[in-house]
Amino acid sequence: AQVDGHVELTSEAAQAAGIEILSAGPQRVGSVFELPGEVSFNADMVAHVVPRVAGVISSSLKNLGDPVRKGELIAVIESREMAEAKSRYLVFLKREELARTVFERTENLWKKSVTPEQSYLNDKKALEEAKIETMAAAQKLLALGLSEQHVEALAQAPSGPLNRYELHAPFDGVVVKKHMAIGEWATENKDLMVLADLSTVWVEIIVYVKDLEKIRVGQKATVKCDASDLHATGVVSYVGPLVGEESRTARARVVLPNHDNRWRPGLFVTVKLAEEKIGRAHV
Repeated sequence: AQVDGHVELTSEAAQAAGIEILSAGPQRVGSVFELPGEVSFNADMVAHVVPRVAGVISSSLKNLGDPVRKGELIAVIESREMAEAKSRYLVFLKREELARTVFERTENLWKKSVTPEQSYLNDKKALEEAKIETMAAAQKLLALGLSEQHVEALAQAPSGPLNRYELHAPFDGVVVKKHMAIGEWATENKDLMVLADLSTVWVEIIVYVKDLEKIRVGQKATVKCDASDLHATGVVSYVGPLVGEESRTARARVVLPNHDNRWRPGLFVTVKLAEEKIGRAHV
């Protein structure tokens, strides 16, 4: 029924129309605030490929933007240091082999009381020292980046030039920087490539001092690219404990999945976060 410009419904009519009447009470009312941010690499999944020996780059198998697989060969260096380390290892292998032959012969003669015990002990000591030298030479090769499989293969049947030093990808990723050319001299303190796993990215958030009390780890965040309709949701994983002396801002971080590679490092974004407050609804 219509009374004085208002429509009145009986409880039966309201129920039939699907109208539900509730009493006002305490409710959580959330406000949203926005902060600027920038997409960056996941620093936990970035590898700076630096050779462990100096030498001349003889082969570069990957270019900027190329995907790489874990263990894949990405570059080859001709290194005198590597050649010396491999040669030293092979020499000590031969010495150990000779010392073992001498010891086994002396041991056999000593057991037959043909050779004095002192000769037996001297040859045994020589064999042990040869083993230690061989092990040390092998450890040097491992420290220079050779795998245990390569060291074992070298011991079984040396093949290829001894000065060949290979660089392999440490994980699946993409070449994001390259500082090498064939014929260039490579050193142990210079990045040749930078690889990044882009399956996840970081969104670095700039937090103003006035907003520090509003942001916390575990808080839900909506990230939107300022230059496109790209958006995603994530969770705040880190809030920096320090405020920059010049910028007077702190840093926070959201980790986003990026399996389709749409979130590119360097993109400027806006991050929306919900600030929960306790209020009372009004009717």
